[in-house]
Amino acid sequence: MIAVTPVGKHVSVWGEGPIWHLNRLLYVDIEAHKILAYAPASGEEKIWPVGQRVGTVVPRAKGGLVWAGDTGFHFLDEATGTSTPIGDPEPDLPENRFNDGKCDPAGRFWAGSICLKKRPEGALYCLHTDLRIEKKFAPVTNSNGIVWTRDAATMYYIDTPSKKIRAFDYDKATSTISHERVVWDTSADSSSPDGMTIDSEDRLWIAFCHGAKVVCYDPTARQVLEQIDFPCVETTACAFGGPDLGDLYVTTGLKPGLTEELAGRLFVCRPGATGVPADAFAG
Repeated sequence: MIAVTPVGKHVSVWGEGPIWHLNRLLYVDIEAHKILAYAPASGEEKIWPVGQRVGTVVPRAKGGLVWAGDTGFHFLDEATGTSTPIGDPEPDLPENRFNDGKCDPAGRFWAGSICLKKRPEGALYCLHTDLRIEKKFAPVTNSNGIVWTRDAATMYYIDTPSKKIRAFDYDKATSTISHERVVWDTSADSSSPDGMTIDSEDRLWIAFCHGAKVVCYDPTARQVLEQIDFPCVETTACAFGGPDLGDLYVTTGLKPGLTEELAGRLFVCRPGATGVPADAFAG
């Protein structure tokens, strides 16, 4: 059994989107409208309120952060806390907001939307390095985890209500995705696949919301290799970090109507796998 430990002091309403960069873990508290940075070496937590629901954050190679939320994509100046709008591809869909996202191996920022009315009216978008926003895949209901393999030939993606982990052929040079297929249908599970990361052996680590667990899945062998259990039901997303990328950080949220002592905390564990360095936005 793999031991899990709560770290940091922040209790998220709904933690999401962890990503390791420059010796710290970035993540968001969607419903509290906050971006956070946790530095495990010092225990320091920095918090930037952004004034709206924020679904995802990534580092920017030029400095600062890039995030997406209720009103599309934004830059964030860490020193001042000021956000600058980049663009919103869904201004005509007030019941949608941006959810999870990550940067691809070429430094493009992929992020998708969620329809808060649970209708298939969302989409997966790509913010190119020239700040052009392109719709890549639709329709989706709750765009979630997204990762790329080491050889940058395959992209994995989750639309949570579908309960399917999809794969696409991915062209790093053009950002084209093709040959959609399902590598794991989790419909038999009462919980749902949420955030996702990938390790150095191209195995998927998937947090299951309503499931109190993170599962390691080998998409080549089509089998579950590991399950890590947590003391709160809303396990939302995960990311490898630490000096050796061997620490697995897991965000959690509060389940309405359920009192759990450690719900909303950030957790860390050592599952025996190693992650890969995160890509920053190159624009």
